[in-house]
Amino acid sequence: MSRLKTRPWDSAESLKTEEDIANYLEAVFEDGDPALIAYALGVVARAKGMAKIAKKTGLGRESLYKALSKDGNPKIDTVLKVVHALGLKLKIAA
Repeated sequence: MSRLKTRPWDSAESLKTEEDIANYLEAVFEDGDPALIAYALGVVARAKGMAKIAKKTGLGRESLYKALSKDGNPKIDTVLKVVHALGLKLKIAA
């Protein structure tokens, strides 16, 4: 009997289009959990290329990985820099 090899799920691999990214982040923002929002931005940054996002933000790649990890706690200016570097806009709707 052959053994089945598995690997951990990486949600960054499923974010292929801008629409995928927008839908993913919209769902995360609806949840409202700040830690989940930071993590999701990290997932999107990995999908787009963390080194590229780091360069656009002027922040270190390792710093971004840490800030946007499950245990990260990024400052609002870091979040806004990442959002801008991803080419996204935050909208407030009532």
